[in-house]
Amino acid sequence: MDPIRRKLLKTGAAAALMSAAPNLFSQQNSQGGSASAFYESGAVRIHYEEAGSGFPLLLIPGGGLDSSIASLKSARPFNPIEEFKGEYRTIVADLRNANTGQSSGPLAIDRPWDAFTDDHLGLMDHLGIDKFMVLGLCIGGPFIWNLLERAPDRVVAAVLAQPSGFSPDEPKLFYERNMASWGPEFVKRRPEITMAEVGQFLTEMYVKNGDFVFTVSRDFVRNCQTPVLILPDDIPVHPYATAMESAMLAPNAEVSLFPWKEPEERIPLAVRHIRSFLKAHRPA
Repeated sequence: MDPIRRKLLKTGAAAALMSAAPNLFSQQNSQGGSASAFYESGAVRIHYEEAGSGFPLLLIPGGGLDSSIASLKSARPFNPIEEFKGEYRTIVADLRNANTGQSSGPLAIDRPWDAFTDDHLGLMDHLGIDKFMVLGLCIGGPFIWNLLERAPDRVVAAVLAQPSGFSPDEPKLFYERNMASWGPEFVKRRPEITMAEVGQFLTEMYVKNGDFVFTVSRDFVRNCQTPVLILPDDIPVHPYATAMESAMLAPNAEVSLFPWKEPEERIPLAVRHIRSFLKAHRPA
């Protein structure tokens, strides 16, 4: 075979393979598997995975600033991917600059919460998703309130499981914990960033905004019309009082039984409540 014809045939085969890739990806998801990829926007690079099919459900892992796909897959008391991929198109990403993940980007000192929300909304745009539901654990709580303020017409319903929040008994808890754990590991990986800059970032994130749910005001929650389901916890980083205050303020809020994680026999009841809540608000 002459070299020119061989090259043309190879090029055609490669093109055919590339055109088939989206179908292969869809088939993998429809069979319950997961697919991993990256979304890039300027200096930001977000690692994400999809599993399942159906109406889009954004999952936000717990773990604070080390929120990652791995932390969601090993989440306690339940793994939302395994629970919901049979009914929804689940999307989960490593948080920007999580030490345990593969996402990276600038340290947004002046607007930390909004920068993370930019990543969540940018990922949905990248996937061609307009409206979606969201389930978040721990730090996912403040992220969800920010999503509801930034994109009220896109988030159909939201579940906040053991949400993080401000506690007047330990006002600098998140700043101190992250300065001791997340910050030192982060600057090891990113030596161009100093601990002083990390301190500024955490101050903007948790100290200057150190009230209620960190991202929005009580007035916003009081006027938020999006249906929310809140599953409160009662530990310092997931204060019960803050979770219940937001539930009492939000006009379309539901609350799970409490405690819902102990004894273990209660966990399936809480998951059933989540499932029925999502089903009730899922668009036809």
